[in-house]
Amino acid sequence: MTDAKFEDGGEAPLNLGALDADDLAVMSSLVQDAVFPASEMSWNKRDGRFALLLNRMRWEDDGAGRRAPERVQSVLMFANVQAVSSQGVPKGDADTVLSLLHIAFEETDAPSGNVILTLAGDGAIRLTVEALDVTLKDVTRPYVAPSGKRPSHPD
Repeated sequence: MTDAKFEDGGEAPLNLGALDADDLAVMSSLVQDAVFPASEMSWNKRDGRFALLLNRMRWEDDGAGRRAPERVQSVLMFANVQAVSSQGVPKGDADTVLSLLHIAFEETDAPSGNVILTLAGDGAIRLTVEALDVTLKDVTRPYVAPSGKRPSHPD
C-alpha cells in the first residue's frame, strides 16, 4: 500500500478531515487564496461549530493545457469551538469579500488551542477550540476562475 499523493485528488471533489496541526497544514495549503463574502461565515455557539462557505482555488489540479484555473465552492467547518474573535474583519458589512491566506493551530493546553485564520489585509479570525476537528468538503462542481488566473504571491 502506498501513501496518497497530492496529484491523486485531480478531478475528484475534496472531502478531508484534520485532527492535528500537520493535517491542518495540508488543509491550509488547499484553501490558500479562497475568497468568501463575510455573510458566508456562521458560528453555532450551542453546537460549537464555525463554518465558512469558500470559493477556493483548486490547487490540487492545475488544469495545465486543458482549461483555465478553477475554483470550487467548499465548506470549511470547525467543531469543538468555544469562542470566536476577529480583528480587521468589518462588522455589519455582509458584502465584504474576504480572502483566506493561511490556517494555523496554536496549542494552549493539549488538546485545546486556538485556530488562527489569517486573512488578506491584516485581518484574522481566532477560534478557541476544545480539540482540533476540521473538515473541508467541496460542495459544487468546479468552475473557471473569474480572473482566469491563479493568484500569485511575491517571494
